[in-house]
Amino acid sequence: MSGLVRAVPGDAGQPIRTAPEATPQTPEPRPPRRPDAARRRAGRVPSTVVTLGVVSFLTDVSSEAVTAILPLYVTAALGLSVVAYGVVDGLVQGAGALVRVAGGWVSDRTDRPKWVAAVGYGLSALTRVGLLFATGLPAIASLVVTDRVGKGVRTAPRDALIAAAANPRNLGRSFGVHRALDTAGAALGPLLAFAVLWAIPDGWTTIFVISLGAAVLGVGALVLLVPDLRPRQAAWLRAHRTRQDRGLPKCKGCTCDAPGAAALTAGGRPFSWSFLRGGATVRLLLVAGVLGLLTVGDGFVYLALQDRDGFATQWFPLLYVGTNAVYMLLAAPAGRLADRLGRARVLVWGHALLAGAYVCAAAPFSGAATTVTALVLLGAFYATTDGVLSALTSALVPTAVRGTAIGTAQTVTAVARMAASAGFGVLWYATGRVDALWIAAGALLVAVPVCAYLVRGGRLEPAAPAEETTA
Repeated sequence: MSGLVRAVPGDAGQPIRTAPEATPQTPEPRPPRRPDAARRRAGRVPSTVVTLGVVSFLTDVSSEAVTAILPLYVTAALGLSVVAYGVVDGLVQGAGALVRVAGGWVSDRTDRPKWVAAVGYGLSALTRVGLLFATGLPAIASLVVTDRVGKGVRTAPRDALIAAAANPRNLGRSFGVHRALDTAGAALGPLLAFAVLWAIPDGWTTIFVISLGAAVLGVGALVLLVPDLRPRQAAWLRAHRTRQDRGLPKCKGCTCDAPGAAALTAGGRPFSWSFLRGGATVRLLLVAGVLGLLTVGDGFVYLALQDRDGFATQWFPLLYVGTNAVYMLLAAPAGRLADRLGRARVLVWGHALLAGAYVCAAAPFSGAATTVTALVLLGAFYATTDGVLSALTSALVPTAVRGTAIGTAQTVTAVARMAASAGFGVLWYATGRVDALWIAAGALLVAVPVCAYLVRGGRLEPAAPAEETTA
């Protein structure tokens, strides 16, 4: 009824119609959040990843300015042979290999990856001071080893910080954005070296001073701007509270809902080397080792291009700039591609691009076209393999061992590349530039399909998120 009828005294019982009863108003529901907006938010790269990218940018300006002149400094300024450069390049590739595992292990055990990484960055900065005074091969080799040790200490903890801050579904993209910033510094460093050598033909000391300044800025940015994330602690608390939200019984001695638990919790689940018993992890290490044995240092490719084309010495650092520029542009798209198509698949087939770079360097015809093509292929190779390896590894293992697992995978790759560089120097000396490059390209083209077979069918893709679901 829209109203009530009642009799009013003194009105001859005439019925009157009262006002309708008020009905409660139901609030109008809010429109659902647009799924595309939520998807955009989920796909954003965290600020911590960007800040770590800035740290790597400054550090790579420092390190790559030196690396870009190292082949010429050893062979021209110091008057040593290509075999000697092969030894130095092997040290560059693998001197810090074993400490990568140690750096990851310490960051996992202490749950302080930021400060372990800071030690590595600081150690590398100190070597820049030594370069100002070193004159002979023993001193240069010692400083290269120390610098690589610092790089080995910092790499796994830094990548563990990236994995902890990133959305698990966008690991490839987050690592790609970091590597893009990292490689921007790697491109600027050789460009600065080129500018110095253009203005001062023997300006080695000036390059070392610039390298020192950039390294100090990188350490400062890490210490002052990067938050002190504790990945194991966060995963442990998240798992415990998830049990409570689901109504599951608490674990014995659980205090994660007590005041101050976040500060008192001891780093999360216990560390264990059991991840090395997993079939997927072992297969990944096998594939990384085989492909690493066929990856020689970029310096050999650049020396081959210069030997064939005969361009002036001051143009040599621009080869590094070209490779790093391509890497910078393709790193984030390659990371997104790996997230969609499969990180293992992109990692393996990216090495086919490296074989193409060897072919371009070994080709009998000279010219800018083959040189540029070689640089593009090298940059694309790094874009599809470097960050993708860390993203793939971090997705395969639990948080408690993430740093160690990343360091282990990087160690296998670095040791294999160290052996490849040393061996390729001897092969170049014995057979010549062209034959050595053709042998390396042929071996890589055989290995890539074999490794692709080992990772087919998503064998290296995690079946479930690698987070602890029980305490």
